[in-house]
Amino acid sequence: MKTCLITREGYEGLRQELDYLWRELRPEVTRKVSWAASLGDRSENADYHYNKKLLREIDRRVRYLCKNLELLKVVDYSPQQEGKVFFGAWVEVENDDGEVKRFRIVGPDEIYQRKEVISIDAPMARALLKRSVDEDVVVQTPSGAKTWYINLIAYQQPAGWPLPEPRSRWQRDDEQSTD
Repeated sequence: MKTCLITREGYEGLRQELDYLWRELRPEVTRKVSWAASLGDRSENADYHYNKKLLREIDRRVRYLCKNLELLKVVDYSPQQEGKVFFGAWVEVENDDGEVKRFRIVGPDEIYQRKEVISIDAPMARALLKRSVDEDVVVQTPSGAKTWYINLIAYQQPAGWPLPEPRSRWQRDDEQSTD
C-alpha cells in the first residue's frame, strides 16, 4: 500500500495536470474522434481508433486524479523538522566508495520520470527518516546491505540543485512548462 502524502508542489502539479487533461486535451481529442467518425467506415479508420484509445487513457487518468486528489494529504514544512530527515527534505548521502546521491523525499505520486526524487516508500527514504547529518544508515537492497552517510539535510532547495518542474506523462517532450 502506498503512502498518501504529497508535497505542496506535487499536489499543485497534479491539479494542473487534471485541469489540462479535462479542459484542453480531452476536448481536442473528442473533436478528433468526432471528425474521424464522420468520415464513415470506422473499421479501417486509424485516426478514429488511435484517438478513441487516447480518449480512454485520458479518461482513466482523469478518474485516477479525481479519486486520489481527495485522498492525498499535503505535507508542508514545519520548523520541528529542522536538522532531521522527514518528508519533503532534500538530502545528500555518500557511501564508502565516494558515490554521492542527491534527492528529495516525496510522495509516490510525484516521482514519475524524475531521477532526483525518491518515494517516501523507498527503502533508502525509510532508512533515512528521523536521522541527522553525519549519521550513517544501513539500507537493505537486493544485493545486500549498503551503508550511507548523511552529508546534508535541507527543507529549502539547496543552491546548485536544479530540480525540474514535476512533469506530466501527458506533456510532450517539446512542450515547456507554463508556470
